[in-house]
Amino acid sequence: MKIQLAEHYGLCFGVRDAIAQAEKLATAGPLTILGELVHNPVVRERLDSLGVHQGQLATPGDAPTPQVMITAHGASDAARAAWRGAGFGVADGTCPLVRHAHGQLRLLVELGCQPVVIGKPGHVEVNGLIGDFPEAVVIENERDFSKLPAATRYGVVSQTTQPIEHVQQLVAALRAHFPASEVTFRDTVCQPTKNRQNALRKLLAECDTLVVVGGHNSNNTLQLVAAATAAGRRAIHITRPDELRDEWFAEAEHVGVTAGTSTLKETVAAVVARLEQIKQPTAA
Repeated sequence: MKIQLAEHYGLCFGVRDAIAQAEKLATAGPLTILGELVHNPVVRERLDSLGVHQGQLATPGDAPTPQVMITAHGASDAARAAWRGAGFGVADGTCPLVRHAHGQLRLLVELGCQPVVIGKPGHVEVNGLIGDFPEAVVIENERDFSKLPAATRYGVVSQTTQPIEHVQQLVAALRAHFPASEVTFRDTVCQPTKNRQNALRKLLAECDTLVVVGGHNSNNTLQLVAAATAAGRRAIHITRPDELRDEWFAEAEHVGVTAGTSTLKETVAAVVARLEQIKQPTAA
């Protein structure tokens, strides 16, 4: 059995920096993170060991510590102001690329466009993007076009972890659906997501089985699983190495390994080590 690690995988710089920021704040004093810092149970356990509390961004003032932190997924300006207004110190762990998406959406609104966000409705990043723009409409597929009000100009951004091909296809469909309207698209799919999706395509061209490491509520991890399944490959989604079972690989010849952008590098390394044990059981 051949084991092949993706060229790009795991923790992106935005998540890495947010984790480092949270750990530094937690060692300095009590901290409440407003939501899941990242969608990964291993990271959650690490923060728990530092005594970090978890609160809800949507309930300003309801936190057990005077210091709170916004997650890497970002938040609306209104939410930040509400927490500061309630007397809390607000640390901001927003990924710079998510912040860029916020800026692009604001510019499109200032240009007079009807704001449109391609993404998963209800996702924390999407909620943050539309939080300052009540007129914004979230679309996930062409069926959602019926939600859009008539407009002469549409301004489109995307959740940073959407598959870029899906986003481009949806923008093209939007232009075809509203031929008399101007559709301005700003590509806000982040480069780490694109890198991981490109690396995944290379794995899928060679592997019969794919192990995807990441949280079960991590959007970009789920996108990797979905892409593998759509390509006809067997996808095994785990959060940590001890979930792997020897019998799953009895007939596997070429196993690829990748991970979502909220997955620690050391977790991926441990998964590869576990696969090596499965490959050579007598050495385990």
